[in-house]
Amino acid sequence: MTEEKVNAEEQEKAPEVNVNVNVPTEDFDWDSYEAGDVVGAGASKEELAEMYDKTLSTISEKEVIEGEVIALTKREVVINIGFKSDGIVSRNEFRYNPELAVGDKVEVYVESQEDKKGQLVLSHKKARALRSWDRVNEALDNDEVIKGYIKCRTKGGMIVDVFGIEAFLPGSQIDVKPIRDYDMYVGKTMEFKVVKINPEFKNVVVSHKALIEAELEQQKKDIISKLEKGQVLEGTVKNITSYGVFIDLGGVDGLIHITDLSWGRVNHPEEIVQLDQKLNVVILDFDDEKKRIALGLKQLTSHPWDSLDAEMKVGDIVKGKVVVMADYGAFVEIAAGVEGLIHVSEMSWSQHLRSAQDFLKVGDEVEAMVLTLDRDERKMSLGIKQLKADPWEKIEEKYAVGSKHSATVRNFTNFGVFVEIEEGIDGLIHISDLSWTKKIKHPAEFTAIGDSIEVVVLEIDKENRRLSLGHKQLEENPWDVFEGIFTVDSVHEGTIIDIFDKGAVIALQYGVEGFATPRHLVKEDGSQAKVDEKLDFKVIEFNKAAKRIILSHSRIFEDENKSEEVAAKKAAAKATKKGVKKLNDNLEKTTLGDISELAALKNQLEANEGKSEGDKE
Repeated sequence: MTEEKVNAEEQEKAPEVNVNVNVPTEDFDWDSYEAGDVVGAGASKEELAEMYDKTLSTISEKEVIEGEVIALTKREVVINIGFKSDGIVSRNEFRYNPELAVGDKVEVYVESQEDKKGQLVLSHKKARALRSWDRVNEALDNDEVIKGYIKCRTKGGMIVDVFGIEAFLPGSQIDVKPIRDYDMYVGKTMEFKVVKINPEFKNVVVSHKALIEAELEQQKKDIISKLEKGQVLEGTVKNITSYGVFIDLGGVDGLIHITDLSWGRVNHPEEIVQLDQKLNVVILDFDDEKKRIALGLKQLTSHPWDSLDAEMKVGDIVKGKVVVMADYGAFVEIAAGVEGLIHVSEMSWSQHLRSAQDFLKVGDEVEAMVLTLDRDERKMSLGIKQLKADPWEKIEEKYAVGSKHSATVRNFTNFGVFVEIEEGIDGLIHISDLSWTKKIKHPAEFTAIGDSIEVVVLEIDKENRRLSLGHKQLEENPWDVFEGIFTVDSVHEGTIIDIFDKGAVIALQYGVEGFATPRHLVKEDGSQAKVDEKLDFKVIEFNKAAKRIILSHSRIFEDENKSEEVAAKKAAAKATKKGVKKLNDNLEKTTLGDISELAALKNQLEANEGKSEGDKE
């Protein structure tokens, strides 16, 4: 609106000033009138100004007052507050109220009585802001319905202009139905209720959903009161989750659990239904107090087990598709909604523990034999190993005692190695049957899982499906040969490979090992032998049955010293005998004067000889 038009309207609305009509026209001062100084007879200019001011409202700047909308344009709102001029406010300040009309009462904040152009300056936005917290708290206390303008989207909801305050509208509080397009609400003016205020942080939370929940609650009660189990209703898919589908039954929601969508396996409800889809559902159960309604979709069709071939029996071969895998087995669908379980133990004749994933995967097409069939319980067990011959049926023919075979190492225990000769044929190699010569503490020292190993069948237990196998039996018993090599007192070179409290293990030639106690590891200089030392050892014991060789290093030099001592004593005794004999020969040639002296010498020699013989003994 132009300034001239506004001034014209103001002039039209300006009150008429009564002047004294009794003043004679001939006494009227026309010159003063043209100069603008005339006030009329009997009234001064100040009196007339005072009379005019009394017709106007008394206002002060920086205060909030109520005004009346007297004109509207696309961009401006003209407001009369009873002042000498009207104020103009931007239409944007009223965008929260699109229904604003001429004659409405609104609050405005007087910023200035006159600007540079003499125009009254008003603000509706500031008026709302100044009183906003009071209004918001009043609305919360009085449970009042207020209007707000949705400004924009934010994380988790919308920002709403309420009394000039930016309030938060959570997405869950926009409507009772899930909102999929938030943008459609931006720029709209809606009614709300204030549900929460945080004075400390100046936070306001509003809800539009709260306005319609009371009405819906009554609606739900009416609908639930008319429900009956088994009743079929039409509904609309409202929301889809991983565990089921929520159906709008016309004011009340029900849930179809994923297991009640189809008789067959369903990985996700989206495979069966779509949002906003209309479908018929049957009421399975409902709770008046909690207002929960359980619905079913598959119950509208007959159970697939009811239409299963009546001629099917145990032993029949069926085809199906693997739909679910578990460690303990696989579920195979042989018809829509009809499944059987193949337990992992029925997948292979092998006795060793495996996971079902080693044999099958989801989507595999398989043939299986019906092992059990219970139509009342709607359960079926299947097997695929039964489609192959049981390898234990002719075990004696294929794996006779003494026959040699190649096997795969599958598992270890402290007492041996479990191997598989072929699928379904497992056997045990006892730790004592791994090697003739090596002392093995654990099978892992000898072989590794997955390795191939040659075996000989030692024993068959068909009833318990067990084979006793050997590895060392592939060679002749070397201890028959060792008996002639490692004879007692024979000396052999050996290397100390391990030392512990009770003694040491010595590696000898031909891959055999011996044992020596600590006292037999003392060297000639008195020091103790150490690991990795190479020394000579004497065999002091050989036990073929126990496969044991006892060795000694110290016995070598001990026996040598003893031999040297014995030899010295023998030499001394021999020399004494020669002296006695020579003396006897000389006695016959000596004179009588020498006899006594020679006799004494003879006695001394005989005494020495007797002493030497006593030491020898």
